[in-house]
Amino acid sequence: MTEFFHSCTTNDRKREIEELLNSFAGQPGSWRHCLYFLSNSRNEYVMMYSLTVFENLVNKMWVGVASEDKAELRSCLPKLLLSQHALLPFFIRNKLCKVIVDIGRQDWPMFYHNFFSNTLQIVQSPSLAPLGLVLLKMTSEELVCPREDLSVARKEELKKLLLDQIPTVLNLLTGILETVWDKHSVTVTTPPPSPTSRESGILAGDSTPMVLEAESGDLCMLALECLAHLFSWIPLSSSITPSLLASIFNFARFGCQQPIKTKPLPTSNGDSAPGSLPANGGGGGHGRTGQMVGHAERARLGVMAMNCINELMCKNCVPVDFEEFLLHMFQQTFYLLQRLTNTHTNTHTIKSRLQELDESYVEKFTDFLRLFVSVHLRRIESNAQFPLVEFLALLLKYTFNQPNHEGYLACLDIWSIFLDYLTTKIRSRLADSDSVINRYKDALVLLLREVLNRIQFRLNQSQLEELDDETLDDDQQTEWQRYLRQSLEVVARVMELLPSQTFSVLFPVLQEDLDIYLGLQQFIVRSGTSRRLNITAEADCRKLHCALRDLSSLLQAVGRLAEFFTGDVFSARFNDALAIVQRLVEVSCYGSQISLYDVEMAVPSVLKPDLIDVHAQSLAALQAYSHWLAQFCGEVQRQQDQTQFVDLIRSSMAATTPLINAKVPEKLLLSACHLLVSMATTVRPVFLVSLPAAQNIFNLITENHNHRLPQEAHVLVCRALSNMLLLPWPSLPEAEQQWQSRSANHTRLLSSLTQQYRLLPRPPSHHPNSKAVIQQTLCVLRDLVDSISVEATKSRQICYHSLQESVQVTLALFPLFIQQPDVTDEMLSFFLTLFQALRVQMGVAFTEQIIQTFLSMFTREQLAVSILQEGSSGSKVVQKFLKILQVVVQEPGQTFKPLLPSILSLCLDQVYPIVSERSCPDVKAEMFELLFQILHQNWRFFFKSSVLSSVQRTGAEELIENQAQFIAAMQAFGQSFLQPDIHIFKQNLSYLEVLNTKHKLYHRKLFRNTMLFHFINVLLQVLLHKSHDLLQDDITLALYNMAAVDFPAFYSSFLPEFLNGCQGLDHHQRTTLARNFTPERDLPSFSQGVYRIVNDLRFYRLCNGSLPPGTLKL
Repeated sequence: MTEFFHSCTTNDRKREIEELLNSFAGQPGSWRHCLYFLSNSRNEYVMMYSLTVFENLVNKMWVGVASEDKAELRSCLPKLLLSQHALLPFFIRNKLCKVIVDIGRQDWPMFYHNFFSNTLQIVQSPSLAPLGLVLLKMTSEELVCPREDLSVARKEELKKLLLDQIPTVLNLLTGILETVWDKHSVTVTTPPPSPTSRESGILAGDSTPMVLEAESGDLCMLALECLAHLFSWIPLSSSITPSLLASIFNFARFGCQQPIKTKPLPTSNGDSAPGSLPANGGGGGHGRTGQMVGHAERARLGVMAMNCINELMCKNCVPVDFEEFLLHMFQQTFYLLQRLTNTHTNTHTIKSRLQELDESYVEKFTDFLRLFVSVHLRRIESNAQFPLVEFLALLLKYTFNQPNHEGYLACLDIWSIFLDYLTTKIRSRLADSDSVINRYKDALVLLLREVLNRIQFRLNQSQLEELDDETLDDDQQTEWQRYLRQSLEVVARVMELLPSQTFSVLFPVLQEDLDIYLGLQQFIVRSGTSRRLNITAEADCRKLHCALRDLSSLLQAVGRLAEFFTGDVFSARFNDALAIVQRLVEVSCYGSQISLYDVEMAVPSVLKPDLIDVHAQSLAALQAYSHWLAQFCGEVQRQQDQTQFVDLIRSSMAATTPLINAKVPEKLLLSACHLLVSMATTVRPVFLVSLPAAQNIFNLITENHNHRLPQEAHVLVCRALSNMLLLPWPSLPEAEQQWQSRSANHTRLLSSLTQQYRLLPRPPSHHPNSKAVIQQTLCVLRDLVDSISVEATKSRQICYHSLQESVQVTLALFPLFIQQPDVTDEMLSFFLTLFQALRVQMGVAFTEQIIQTFLSMFTREQLAVSILQEGSSGSKVVQKFLKILQVVVQEPGQTFKPLLPSILSLCLDQVYPIVSERSCPDVKAEMFELLFQILHQNWRFFFKSSVLSSVQRTGAEELIENQAQFIAAMQAFGQSFLQPDIHIFKQNLSYLEVLNTKHKLYHRKLFRNTMLFHFINVLLQVLLHKSHDLLQDDITLALYNMAAVDFPAFYSSFLPEFLNGCQGLDHHQRTTLARNFTPERDLPSFSQGVYRIVNDLRFYRLCNGSLPPGTLKL
């Protein structure tokens, strides 16, 4: 063993040694030698190897061990543990405990009747209690959630046996905790206060023992760990007594203690390195009497106690008689929360108190509060004995004194849950909603003010500057953006409950920063052609930086609240919304007029991004009110006076259009483009096209090809211009829509946008520009089509009319670029969008021409080349092509039915053979979706059931056509269940289920007679091999639906046949497995039966594999 682990040993030699050791472990009786090694060797490697041999023997070969040998092991190993436990390294001791518990799992109570009683005796012996607790916790872990295979009956038996012992176990653990507490707490003055008392003597005099012996600390830690595991699986019942709960809460108080400051200590919070003196000056070692537990260990006890409490809190299923008990628990928590947020005892601020506590303790406490609010608040809210309003006041204190950002955001989550709960409650109780709101009004307004304060730089600059505003996380937002978004969500939820209060809190703060921004004009100094911002003093620059950052955040807040001014409340809140929109228009116009991004300034690296951001956010906030503007537009068309509305739109356009320029910073340019799109798409004023500002943009895009905008901005502007001409004006009759002139203008616009593209030479010259022209033009056209895909028929007709020539050009260019996948990818993306949006306008003949062109281009060789470059653009081209075919086969009616045979052939004869034996997950997913859509949308292509036979429900023969293709498709689905890709497996299983729900697939004669058995067999084998365990529920549901076709046949013929085909079982075991699968017809019982047969089959195989050769089976 020493040679094996020596650094100089070669890998070949290690393999030799490993083979020798494995062969030794496999010999009958090798455990006797291991018992000798374990008793007599002190080499840790040898001891660990010996224990591994025992573990393997017990878990894999126990059935085949002679009964006298088992008895010897049951007697020797516990004796060895008791005699040597103090000398063994802890990991060896734990491994030995695990082997003894494994034996108990196999033999208790029948053959090892004193297994559990021995453990309890050890727990009660003062000198051996820590060892007993290790055994007890392991028993809970290994017997309730066994990792190795046991039969279902045995698993159920073990759980029941353990549950019977729970009252005794909990009493023992309560006794241990109480004894230690009583022994050490000499300063206890009064019991925890009732939560209703405002001031309490207990807060002044601390009742928690500051001194705890190391031995007692270790013992309590083990007891709490044990309880935490027990609570994770035992149900809430009277066994969990008030005294046990009181004991756990006593130890939870340890987490609230400040470290004691002593002179010689180098650290402030006592979390000193291992081996150094703990904070109370006691020794750091364990197990030696007289030494004291340091602050770090006490904090760990607090964390573990909170762990126990949280395990109880997770349980949503609360018996009625347990609710009183819950109240008691929450009162204890209320007391802890008072301790954490109390400032009477000393000069500490709450924040510095929390900062000095163990971080894990604060995390656990926050978890507890979240569970309380999300799971139990509805139970406790109406109880007069629980002071909910005071609890919320403490929660506010706790939230806004969190020592770090993560803790603060976790607390904001709790408030979001509470606000959701309140909103739901008010919606369901409209009659007394005012009284509900008034109860919490003060707390909510305070929450709102504090949250707004926490996002402002002028109040928290140093903390907020710590947040990273550059690195994007998985949700594509920076740390600062996440912080701001979460804060604004809380503001929005409060707005929903208290609209007028929110508005009156937010608007003055916004106004203050706006005044600073709007006053910057007076500090601009001109010299010649350049302009300079005359603010140079460091303090002024810092103040301006904070004001701009805050203005940017508050503009986002104003934008987030836009939804609360539309819909039913439009009229009631009209004046407030109008004031906001007018202010936003004013700020946007001001920004565009004085273009501060062009001005020279003192610290450009800081202030310039701030100024650009404020300008961009003012446009974005205005864009958020586009739905309000659209509603306003509808209202004014019914009235005579439109001046107010027209002024708003004209000013908005005046603020937007000067920014649509290649020289403007991109962030600002894109904000302006998005606002323009919203004006054209959402608001749709009739006069928009005729505004001079809009005309300027038309001219810029159609005439100025030299100063081209960046691609993203160019696409957005083209979309806005196209939508101005294509989208119907709201509230106007068809006759007044001016379609004729708009159509002519749209054709002119597109003719200008595609001019270079349509004039490309054919075959295309190898001019590098030609590829760029194709990609840029198709990107614009695709976006235009996509944006009108859900609009009225007239809009789509005009769009297709303007596009026709470009579509013909694209089809002609396609074959010339088939060898350049990046170009064909762009072309197919365009065609995919066309098919999705305009297939009716394109007509059957042209659609067929396009599909035939594609089918002729994608030969088997071309497909193979493309697909085999996994993840490449070639593979993406094939995916897009399959997506196009999906759209075609979903078209209702007979339009594209003639194409079905060639599409099926492409799928089954060309694509499937290439992907079937390879991974290619992306192409596979699209191909199976295409197969599914062919079957689902064109069922009658295969099954021609006449109306008469379906009405008469006679046993007439099913008329099936294209049988070979149907069978091939089903075989492809079946084959996919034999492969490891779990996503394809899940997708295809759901497809079969849909086909069964919609078309009774499993009941079809062809499927039932030739395929059903194979599918059930494959799915059961998958469960047996544990290869797709994540999909256990989905597979079981599919099995149930397949068996439900003919339950009697499933139980009487399929099941025996399946079991006869299973290797590694004897006749008696097969009979037992069949008998235990009770012939129930409801889903829960059937699922239980599947779980039992799969589990027990594995268990029997394991047992049979462990029997020595020649064993006689009875």
